[in-house]
Amino acid sequence: MDQSNYKRPTWDEYFMTTAKLASLRSQDPSTKVGCAIVNNNKLVSMGYNGFPSGLDFTWEKGEGINNKYFYIVHAEANALLNAENLSKLKDATIYVTLFPCAECAKLLIQAKIKKVVYLSDKYWNQDSFRASRILLTNAGIELEEYKARTYNILEVE
Repeated sequence: MDQSNYKRPTWDEYFMTTAKLASLRSQDPSTKVGCAIVNNNKLVSMGYNGFPSGLDFTWEKGEGINNKYFYIVHAEANALLNAENLSKLKDATIYVTLFPCAECAKLLIQAKIKKVVYLSDKYWNQDSFRASRILLTNAGIELEEYKARTYNILEVE
């Protein structure tokens, strides 16, 4: 491998790339969300949005009770549930490809997450995401929009 053009990723680049990689596991055709929970630069857990284990519903947005959003487990909730050691969540940072909704914000607060690094805030004007920002801020959780370069795994050959 020619090292002359190789730029080693920063920790933020590394973990946001990990979250983006996790998002590729989502089967949701419209919104793929992934996250990585990190403590002391060590990966604690990962998650992506999808249906509960063993269940398969339609990815159509649908009307009423057929709306897919009633059935999806968010990436943040999956990552919290995937953590093998809950004590490692305390004071951890979560890297997430989409700013958390209010329901996920409550879970992050309960898990004692200290920082949220997010890639996109495309729903910033929806009530759930506005409430999320209020919840996380009042809980003293640091919010940081990810602005580092987009690290491309294919740069390393």
